[in-house]
Formats: sequence, structure tokens, C-alpha cells
Amino acid sequence: MSDLLDTLRGPVLLVATVAAGLQAGTYYTWACGVMPGLARTDDHTFTSSMNHINVAIVNPVFMLTFLGAPALAALSVATTTSGARAWAITGLVLALGTVVVTAAGNVPLNDALAAGGSRAAFEDAWVRWNILRTLTSTGALACLAWAAWKS
Repeated sequence: MSDLLDTLRGPVLLVATVAAGLQAGTYYTWACGVMPGLARTDDHTFTSSMNHINVAIVNPVFMLTFLGAPALAALSVATTTSGARAWAITGLVLALGTVVVTAAGNVPLNDALAAGGSRAAFEDAWVRWNILRTLTSTGALACLAWAAWKS
């Protein structure tokens, strides 16, 4: 079994790091480009755009990385050695934190907006939650990359 884990370590850490990077890049792009751009629009355009985007983002490609990043981080914990395991565990915790932030913060706001909620009740809170998940997903990326380096 040890030989199998040794063989899988590199590929698992590589794929886990890529998945974490895709998640971090998604939220970073929202923080740096999408939300600042939408902030310059009128209320109708903002609300309509967010509602369309929130429907479109729930697709197999996004869900593969959204759920795959923490799953692959968990697998990386199983394959890492003692010198890198703490980094992999921290990466896993941060990847799970990204999912929790999204489920507890962003998704309820998306649902409220879709149900006719106002931009005023949505925008600032959503941006704050997104910044938090940008930090957690970027942290996961850094920790998994460091675990790969240390392995």
C-alpha cells in the first residue's frame, strides 16, 4: 500500500493544486473584475446579470472543481508524507472552508436576489463573502502547492 501511495502522491497533489487554483481564480476574477464591473451598472442590469450568472455557474465544469477541490485535497492528505501532511491538511481545511462560505454566505444571497431581493441587500454582503472565499481558496492553493513542494 505504501508503494501505491508513493506513486500517487505527485499526481494527486498536482491535480489537487490545479483544482484549488481554478477555484481561487474564479473567486479572484469575481473580486477584481466582475463585481467592480457590475457595480457600475444600474439596478436592473445588476440584478438581471447576477441572476443569469448564478444560474449559468451551476454547471458540470464548475461543480467538478467546486466539489473536486476539497475531495482532491482530502486525497492529498492520504498520500502525503509527514513533512508535507500538515500543509495538505491545512489546504483541505481551507478548501472545505471555501465550500462552507459559499453555501452559508453567497448561495443564500443568490437565492434571495433571485426571489426578488434588492441589490442594496445583496451587493455589499455578497462581495464580502466572495472576498472571504477568495482568501480561503487562495490559501488552499498555496498550502497544496507547498505540500507538493515538500513531498
